Amino acid sequence: MTLVAGSFLIVGVAFLFIGAVGLVRLPDFYSRLHATGKCDTFGMTLCLIGLALYGGFTVTSLKILIVGAFILVGNPTATHAISRAAYRSGLRPWTRNRGGDA
Repeated sequence: MTLVAGSFLIVGVAFLFIGAVGLVRLPDFYSRLHATGKCDTFGMTLCLIGLALYGGFTVTSLKILIVGAFILVGNPTATHAISRAAYRSGLRPWTRNRGGDA
């Protein structure tokens, strides 16, 4: 069981790292928000599943899985609300200038 839990933790940390790289490398607010929102949700959920598996089936593991369920619901909702508020406040998405067409 420790090997499975470790696998979940390693994959979860990898997704969190990819989200951090996306935050630094992508060009605008919406791209960065997309990268971090997706990777943080999936990465944190995988890490929490790994922790729950590592601890065995106890009350603590149940609490960890409940926190994971809240992350699965809350993080995409918050990401959507933030992006919608940014768009309504006038922040437009980044576009590449293609020879003067944009």
